[in-house]
Parts: sequence; C-alpha cells; structure tokens
Amino acid sequence: MPAEKRAGRARAQDADRHVGARMRARRIMLGLTQQQMAELIGVTYQQAHKYEKGINRVAAGRLYSIAQGLGVEVSYFFEGLQTAGGLVPSPHQRMLLNLVHNYLNIPLREHQAAIVALARALAEGENGDEPAA
Repeated sequence: MPAEKRAGRARAQDADRHVGARMRARRIMLGLTQQQMAELIGVTYQQAHKYEKGINRVAAGRLYSIAQGLGVEVSYFFEGLQTAGGLVPSPHQRMLLNLVHNYLNIPLREHQAAIVALARALAEGENGDEPAA
C-alpha cells in the first residue's frame, strides 16, 4: 500500500479516536454510564464502547443522534481535532472531568447547591468582588 494511503487512514483513525474521546468526555460530564449511553443512542453497550475507543467509526446520522442525546451540536465532537495528536486531557481538563463526575455523584441536591455556592464564593472572592449571598 502506498505511503499516502496509509497516512490518510492514520488521520481518519485519529479523527475516530478524537470523536470517541469527546463522546466519552461528554458522557462523563452528564454522569452517564456506558450502558445508559448505549440505551440513549440505541446501540449495544459493546457498540457504544467501540465508538468511544474509536475502534468503530460513527456514521453521520448516528453522530447526529448522539449529539441530540448528549445535548450538544455535532461540531462539539470535532472541537480541537486540528490540534489533537490524540486527545489527551490536560491536567486542568482531567481535574474538571473529575470534579463534574464527583459532583454528579453527590446524592443530595442541597449538597450540590452548597458546592455551587462555595465555588461561586471562592471565584468571586478571588476576583476581588464581594461574595454573593
């Protein structure tokens, strides 16, 4: 196989992995399991897993359905693709994903509201503003 075709396929696989990583990140942000994600988009757990790993390519119609199910535009899955050599979250992005994941696992809404209020107070205090009541 000529080198140009192999290089083109490598870029396609990189794009598939990037889209899959963005799917996984959004799923985690929403606090969904892979099983819940699979049910949401109408595929098996195994297929959802393969999409997230970039093993199987997501068809355009399916990607549209996934975007609707996850509450994002289709373009969300391609953000950062030009600069990504494989989506590796920065330490800051990883921390945000962990924060969202843990926040969504807090069972009491009052505790979630307290976390939001704390974050708001800390952010406003850092900016020199008066913390909100």
